[in-house]
Formats: sequence, C-alpha cells, structure tokens
Amino acid sequence: EPTVRTELMEQIPPIAIFLQESRPKFPTAFFEYLMPIVVRYLTDVNNQVRKAGQEALLILLEQDLIAQSDIENKVCPILLDLSAPDSDDEYKVEAVNIICKMASMLSRTTVEHMLLPRFCELCSDGKLFQVRKICAANFGDVCNAVGQEATERLLIPKFFELCSDSVWGMRKACAECFMAVSYTTSPEVRRSKLSPLFISLISDTCRWVRQAAFQSLGPFISTFANPSSAGLYIREDGTLSIRPSTQDVNSNSCQPSNNITLMSSSTNAT
Repeated sequence: EPTVRTELMEQIPPIAIFLQESRPKFPTAFFEYLMPIVVRYLTDVNNQVRKAGQEALLILLEQDLIAQSDIENKVCPILLDLSAPDSDDEYKVEAVNIICKMASMLSRTTVEHMLLPRFCELCSDGKLFQVRKICAANFGDVCNAVGQEATERLLIPKFFELCSDSVWGMRKACAECFMAVSYTTSPEVRRSKLSPLFISLISDTCRWVRQAAFQSLGPFISTFANPSSAGLYIREDGTLSIRPSTQDVNSNSCQPSNNITLMSSSTNAT
C-alpha cells in the first residue's frame, strides 16, 4: 500500500538520527538498511511516496547523516538518471527540483563535478518549460554553491539564455534572483555583462518582468558596493543585510557612511 510506504519514509529521518546517536551500537545499520530504501523510493511509482522520499532525503542531507561516498555513488547517479533527456516528464521535474535544493547542502566539489553539468543541460531543456523555470528560480543558489569561477565560466551563459527565454515567467524568475547571481561574480563581469542584461529586463515587454526587475534594482546596485566599507553581506537565507561597524556598535549612534558608500557605488556603476 502506498500509504504504508509514505508513512515509512516519514519515519526514516528520526530513525537515522537515533542510529547516528547510537553509532557504537549500530555502526552500519543506516547505510546497509535505510539508505537503500530512500534511494529506491525516489523512483517509486506512486507520487506521494516519491515526495515523501524526496523530503526524507533533504532532511537527511541537511542533518549531515549521509556519507559523502553514498551521496556520490548512490544519490547523485539516481538523480542524474531521473533528469536525463529521455526521462519521464514528471520524474525529470522532481529530479531537477531536488538537484537545486541539494546544491547548497553538498560540497562545492561534488556539486561542480557531478551535478553542475546536468544543471546546465536542464537550463536549456526545450521540452519542458517547468524544468527551465525551476532552474531559473534556483539559479542564485546554484551560483553560490559552485563559486565565482564556475559561475562565470559555465553558468553566466546559461543565465543569459534564461533571461531571454520566450516564456515571461522565466525572465521574471531571473529578475528575482539577479542580486544573488551578481553577488557571486567579479566586479568586471557585474559591470560589463550583468548590467546590460539587467537593463534588458527593466525594459522587458512584459510588465510582470519589469516589475520584478525594478524590485531587484536596489539589491542589484548594492552588489557594486565595497563589502568591507559598506558592510553588506548575504545571509544564509539569501537576503541582503548590513553588518554594523565596530564604531557604530560602540557609539550606539547612527552613521550615514553605509548609505553614502552605496550611493557612490551605484553612481559609479552607471
């Protein structure tokens, strides 16, 4: 019964945590018995079972309960199979969603070598716009996961494709994550490539894309500021924040220096 398998998957994470805490007593129980079930249920015929399996997998990754060898030898291969060009549409959409969510939980080396090539392929998927939209919505997270070099070499060309996609929802998703993408690039790429691209989104024929671009304008401009002087940084949840300086904390007074730096940088950017 699918309901039994779904309920089983919901119990996997707490059992895994228990086994982790009792590892001297059960050193290999999770890897020998539970991990194979999680991997198998990612391809279950029932949609609810698969979703429960995906949620369990993400919890296990977030809690750092899966060994690096199992991630590379068991989890990644099945996701690559499910996201292959000839894969079933429903399975492919689910797989790309997991890949995007996993990116921030795995090591940079694993993401770059095992998942990034497939992510780049999926960004150009001509069959399913849902796949491209998931890629666009999570583009900033993937850039942050692989770092500046891989972003500029492999991801920026794909970002240009998505920003000119014929589906306006794709361009809107790109506008919404523009700041996160810009934050990962060098000042030169930001100025010479991303600035003209952002102008094209602000001038888009679709008002929803233009609205999203204007809402991202301030955060995008902020990426031109010098972080050491402006105190700008990206939180773990992806939001932009300002770190108060030591002088501000000690004096407990409002200093306008951050705003001045930001305005000066935005002026230079134009």
